[in-house]
Amino acid sequence: MNHRDTEAQRDGLTESIIGAAIEVHRALGPGLLESAYEQCLSHELDLRGISFKRQVNLPLEYKGLALDCGYRKDLLVEDSVILELKAVESLLPIDEAQLLTYLKLTGRTTGLLINFNVPTLVKGVKRLKL
Repeated sequence: MNHRDTEAQRDGLTESIIGAAIEVHRALGPGLLESAYEQCLSHELDLRGISFKRQVNLPLEYKGLALDCGYRKDLLVEDSVILELKAVESLLPIDEAQLLTYLKLTGRTTGLLINFNVPTLVKGVKRLKL
């Protein structure tokens, strides 16, 4: 499989994830806690046959020192796309920086930052790539 096939598959996967998130947002609307959206999105992904892991530990190493700081990825989908979920008034640059750092630390190249606290979910989705 060449690089373009892999990237096209990831883009198709992110579209499927966004579709699942839109379904959750349509049903629930804005105003709930992030944990509720995470659980419902997990259920929606499961219903669609998309594999994922929730609250995946993010090991951190600094110059040979393994740190247990309690960092976790909200969702890791198909072992390739990291989802960082939010339920905030607006996304901040630090939210993007957090996801980019998670991508760098894990060697993944694609992530979705999804803020459910918006009137229309499309306005709350940012796709980030390294």
